[in-house]
Amino acid sequence: MHPSPTSIDETQALLADHGYVAGRDLATILYLALKMGRPLFLEGEAGVGKTEIAKVLAQALGRKLIRLQCYEGLDIASAVYEWNYAAQMIEIRLAEAAGSVDKSKLQASVFDERFLIKRALLQALEGHGGKAPILLIDELDRADEAFEAYLLEVLSDFQVTIPELGTIKAAEPPIVVVTSNRTREIHDALKRRCLYHWVDFPDAERELAIIRARKPDAAESLSKEVVGFVQALRKGDIYKVPGVAETLDWVSALHELDCVTLNPQVVNDTLGVLLKYQDDIAKMEGSQAKRILDQVRDEIRHAKAN
Repeated sequence: MHPSPTSIDETQALLADHGYVAGRDLATILYLALKMGRPLFLEGEAGVGKTEIAKVLAQALGRKLIRLQCYEGLDIASAVYEWNYAAQMIEIRLAEAAGSVDKSKLQASVFDERFLIKRALLQALEGHGGKAPILLIDELDRADEAFEAYLLEVLSDFQVTIPELGTIKAAEPPIVVVTSNRTREIHDALKRRCLYHWVDFPDAERELAIIRARKPDAAESLSKEVVGFVQALRKGDIYKVPGVAETLDWVSALHELDCVTLNPQVVNDTLGVLLKYQDDIAKMEGSQAKRILDQVRDEIRHAKAN
């Protein structure tokens, strides 16, 4: 277990030490979330590093990461708790076989914590004495609005209510990170319980720093060309621009092919690592990829000359 950072600079350095290159704005809001004990709500395009923040934070602070992956139809039984009905039935049959069926005692017995199956949210409320976990509620926008409403009690009071047992409150609140790809709007009631930050695509300088931190074996010339190419794609007319995750995947793929620089052929052959829609790949293949690559090389040469 490691202590929480005591300043913005220390927060930024802590992330950097574990391979996450964050801007000062993100480091500031993360520091405040830790200091104030408030959930952190991160919104942004897919692949910009929202989920990775929770993973790195768990590693940096030496805390357990509990991840709740949201999806349409997610309910309390899958996210919070459910009763082990099979084990409860066995308990009832054993009581009947023993001839000691006191209904009130039997009810208390079968609705005991022994038969409670704890899911992610309930597990996250069980931290004690400096051991509270990192709770990642990932892609909340994929869940239904009813589940989002259920989270209001969890995120404001760090507690859940189980009718048979009562209210279970965290002795020490978990560190909560909520992410959304903004496929739908999240209600203001939930946002008000959190500190908010929009995680944007990095500029060229920071994206190059991310590659250096995450893919140190990649050739410097290759990394610069990759960053220039990806930055140009994000300004172009394509359906789904690549995120940082795709940039890192592309660098890894090119490194596996022993590339130390880009050329039109290798770009065309590996576009499927970077782009995920055929229409986008078709737009970039051939002369368009060569045009972008020539432009990137001109910019790199110009930067060196100055």
